[in-house]
Amino acid sequence: MKDPRLLAVWCPDWPVVAACTATATSQHRPVAVADGNEIVATSAVARAEGVRESMRRRLAESTCPELVTFDHDPQRDARFFEPVAEAVEELAPGIEVVRPGLVAVPARGPVGYFGSAERAAERIVDHVAAYTDVEAQVGVADSLFAATKAAHRNVIVPPGRTAEFLRPLGVHELAAPDLVDLLRRLGLKTLGAFADVPENAVASRFGGPATRQHRLARGLPERPLDKRKPAPELAAAETFDEPVDRVDSAAFAAKLLSERLHENLAARGLACTRLGIHARTDSGEELYRVWRAAEPLTPRGIADRVRWQLDGWLTRERLTSGVRTLTLEPVEVVNGTALQLGLWGHDDERAVRALLHVQGLLGPDGVLTPVLDGGRGPRDQVKLVPWGDERTPSRNPDHPWPGRLTRAPATLADDPVELTDENGTGIGVTGRLELTARPRRLTVRGKRHDIRAWAGPWPVDERWWAPDPHRAARVQVQTDEQAFLLVRRDQRWFLEGVYD
Repeated sequence: MKDPRLLAVWCPDWPVVAACTATATSQHRPVAVADGNEIVATSAVARAEGVRESMRRRLAESTCPELVTFDHDPQRDARFFEPVAEAVEELAPGIEVVRPGLVAVPARGPVGYFGSAERAAERIVDHVAAYTDVEAQVGVADSLFAATKAAHRNVIVPPGRTAEFLRPLGVHELAAPDLVDLLRRLGLKTLGAFADVPENAVASRFGGPATRQHRLARGLPERPLDKRKPAPELAAAETFDEPVDRVDSAAFAAKLLSERLHENLAARGLACTRLGIHARTDSGEELYRVWRAAEPLTPRGIADRVRWQLDGWLTRERLTSGVRTLTLEPVEVVNGTALQLGLWGHDDERAVRALLHVQGLLGPDGVLTPVLDGGRGPRDQVKLVPWGDERTPSRNPDHPWPGRLTRAPATLADDPVELTDENGTGIGVTGRLELTARPRRLTVRGKRHDIRAWAGPWPVDERWWAPDPHRAARVQVQTDEQAFLLVRRDQRWFLEGVYD
């Protein structure tokens, strides 16, 4: 009987390992990688000094003054991970890169060849260490999610016992912070407790994304296994007039070809979850790698993986020439609705397909959706992301934002306006943060409104430590028709938003 399990090879703290390798920095020093102002990866030495992921960069550096901090660079992570992927592939052909630092492969090949999962894991770990001098851990389980968690613990889960392995793990293992917070408040603190909730109750109460996480907690694949086989004509290929041998040229080629692949898929209402990247060099060398994604890949996600992979190939010393032909093929596809469930409820397939089609015509930035972001002003509290991209804020909206509006206007604007008193005299703001007169009239886009009520002003004092601090004041005014949000800056009034 074939072994249905997946074997995952995980390299701990990979962003740190890649950054140290790129800069010849000793990993025996406290090292962290930061994405913006947030720590996203740490070395074991840094953790011993009290530095943790999700910590603010300044707090981490004050906690450990000797901390060496690098900026997050996914391309660097992928470039230095390619030799690791090659080392694993020498013993377990058919690997799929999940992300830099993690690869997966069907367990039946290496387990059958080496005789057991334990022997296969031992040989792979030793080979990776000898080939790349990188520490790796192996986990085996019935699903990718469980195999990854098993790799974190160096555990081989017997067939059919994945759900049992997952039961005692905390719900924080799910990569869904909002759902994890909600489950904890409901008293569901382990994956087993979450798995015991009926699936129909999860779907009706939390929606599609939570249903996928519920499948993971039960030890099942994130999506059912009845994937359709991609048609050959969905692949996108390009033969270059001149061989591509530079990373910047590779990035441009990756973007164009990724958009073409996305157009092919969008025209049929499909999305890719496993991407095959095939390259042929000018001297006839054949290169192939499969990238697996937990979520359906967006155009930007496709382009990123192609760029990372080309960067890894082109920087190899043994590659004798540039890439002449590049082919992208969807190894596995799902319905395009999987890109974003829950926008209109469970699934309005026609609407989602229409948006995918428009995005295929206009490019990844042609369709944008809003995400609640962190900030003080109404514009700061909205972030527009391409349709299908991960809807995560750039700044945590739950953090304290002194001076933040409690109710932002429904319509944003940035038009100059006139605010006057009953005599038509312009109104200003004093140094004591008071209006120079009672506002009576507001002129917006040539139309005059009589003011019935007003509130403010409130200070907007940002970047006070900088040589050019931003200082302004906001006022809300109510007319017979609607309410307006005004801001005073540079000695002028501007319309910042209109309330419904």
